Amino acid sequence: MQTRGKVPPERVEKIMDQIEKYIMTRLYKYVFCPETTDDEKKDLAIQKRIRALRWVTPQMLCVPVNEEIPEVSDMVVKAITDIIEMDSKRVPRDKLACITKCSKHIFNAIKITKNEPASADDFLPTLIYIVLKGNPPRLQSNIQYITRFCNPSRLMTGEDGYYFTNLCCAVAFIEKLDAQSLNLSQEDFDRYMSGQTSPRKQESENWSPDACLGVKQMYKNLDLLSQLNERQERIMNEAKKLEKDLIDWTDGIAKEVQDIVEKYPLEIKPPSQSLAAIDSENVENDKLPPPLQPQVYAG
Repeated sequence: MQTRGKVPPERVEKIMDQIEKYIMTRLYKYVFCPETTDDEKKDLAIQKRIRALRWVTPQMLCVPVNEEIPEVSDMVVKAITDIIEMDSKRVPRDKLACITKCSKHIFNAIKITKNEPASADDFLPTLIYIVLKGNPPRLQSNIQYITRFCNPSRLMTGEDGYYFTNLCCAVAFIEKLDAQSLNLSQEDFDRYMSGQTSPRKQESENWSPDACLGVKQMYKNLDLLSQLNERQERIMNEAKKLEKDLIDWTDGIAKEVQDIVEKYPLEIKPPSQSLAAIDSENVENDKLPPPLQPQVYAG
């Protein structure tokens, strides 16, 4: 189109977007998270990792966002909604647009909190916090899908490419996050990861009497949900262990029975001689006593 038709680059870009939309919509179920890759395995791993890090607070990540401000809280909710909505889109460009909208809400939240434009140093920690809080479905599959099929020029340049690169950095940070990354001792980090305690609970105990009751109740509910989630995970783990033990026990019993049958086979032998009926005439070897004879007594 550029060499023969001399179509302007802007027009070519729009045509390419429409071609991409048509082709990828038709091929989506075949090329998104294909069985030949380990995308699904990575999805489960990052989802489990984010779930284990649900205790991380904005203060630990140095997030410059104050969610007690209604406008900021609203921006955070919109950012989480956009990053989750990415999974419902079929076209790479549309998935990329969700990341861009999410990032713009983050910048607005930082700007409202600080009363000044946000910097890159503020943006990445906040994006990490949004990902941890939202736990987007099939995160790795969506990232790989965009990387494989999105227009390369869109990923290499412009704000879309910048925001996508930051999302990849956020995911890499979450995968390698440790105690040092959060300025915690290894002991505290291990206790938080195991669910023995929660930093949110400790913070709630140190609130001043003037703290907002709604915020107190919210964190109390979050703590209760966290405890219920931990309890459910323990129950599920115990149920899986019990199921495995029952299967092993059944297999063990079946093997023992099989071994005994093989070691002591059951042999049914025919009787040595036939038994005569009790009312038949016994000609030979009659061992029965003689019948009783009636006797008459004189009266």
